[in-house]
Amino acid sequence: MRQYDYLIVGSGLFGATFAYFATKRGKKCLVIDKRAHLGGNIYCENIEGINVHKYGAHIFHTNNKEVWNFVNSIVEFNRYTNSPIANYKGKYYNLPFNMNTFYQMWGVTTPEQARLKIDEQRAEAQTCLGGREPANLEEQALTLVGKDIFTTLIKEYTEKQWGRKCTELPAFIIKRLPVRLVFDNNYFNDKYQGIPVGGYNKLIEGLLADVDNKISVDFFNSEYKEWKNYADKLVYTGAVDEYFGYRLGKLDWRTVSFKTRIEDTPNYQGNAVVNYTSHEQPYTRIIEHKHFEMFGQEVYNCPKTVVSEEYSTEYKDGMEPYYPVNNERNNALAESYRRLAEHEEDVIFGGRLGQYKYYDMAPVVEQVMEMFK
Repeated sequence: MRQYDYLIVGSGLFGATFAYFATKRGKKCLVIDKRAHLGGNIYCENIEGINVHKYGAHIFHTNNKEVWNFVNSIVEFNRYTNSPIANYKGKYYNLPFNMNTFYQMWGVTTPEQARLKIDEQRAEAQTCLGGREPANLEEQALTLVGKDIFTTLIKEYTEKQWGRKCTELPAFIIKRLPVRLVFDNNYFNDKYQGIPVGGYNKLIEGLLADVDNKISVDFFNSEYKEWKNYADKLVYTGAVDEYFGYRLGKLDWRTVSFKTRIEDTPNYQGNAVVNYTSHEQPYTRIIEHKHFEMFGQEVYNCPKTVVSEEYSTEYKDGMEPYYPVNNERNNALAESYRRLAEHEEDVIFGGRLGQYKYYDMAPVVEQVMEMFK
């Protein structure tokens, strides 16, 4: 007699949400995770009374009221609004590209002035192409926003993120670049956004409250590799190519590393997220974690702060895979693995690693909710 209905590999958002809904329907689940903690990449570490996003900033945002109500039924979310700042060679610009950005860049004060400036620079880029389609990311971006925005806020930042020149990246990576002709620094247009009060661990703890779980267990190097001895079905949220023993070849990833430190000041940079868009700094951005959950006087009531420099690098074995590399080779290889996955009996592949797709958090929750309807 198998002990569980589902063995779930990975306690990130997909695995934890799946375990929650399966348990609510009377199924018995075991969640295992190779890390020494639950929560996957949304795990938070408490340092100096601050919830530190150990694997990078995570901001929950959605237009789906059902998803928002569901996560708030597990833990209350605060009113954090993502409004990042860009630092280019010591000058600051608001993101996303909006009237504040255009005023900072050109001194324009009306939407019409901004539109004329952007259109003029876009036309220059189109003329340079001589009627042909953009051949790379640089040409694509120039035709969308023009040279000033591209040079200041996109070019070097993108090169740091991908480890390649913009002229070597495919055009399809940037299909569109939203330009807002309003004074609005809210990065997301979604109706709902915020951070769990008390950090993301509260969300994971709530989802897994009634679920058996084991940490520091590597699926491939444990007895659970023979999962049919333990469960009727497997939910796998690890890397899809690893599951199949890399038999078709290895998928490429970008990864991120962090240098986190405590600063002896209550307020280091005045914002949760500051992007560094020039090559002068090797990191892509600095996160000041307290600003996700502390506002107004709360910031100063906490005498220290924690900041993380974020570095984007090429993935090597032993690192944490973060972002799929969506070029032609990887897209074709991922599709071949997905076809293999479809024929795996009683196995569900989930999350960004299991599906080789970049996901925000809300669509992951939505996907699991749809599976159980």
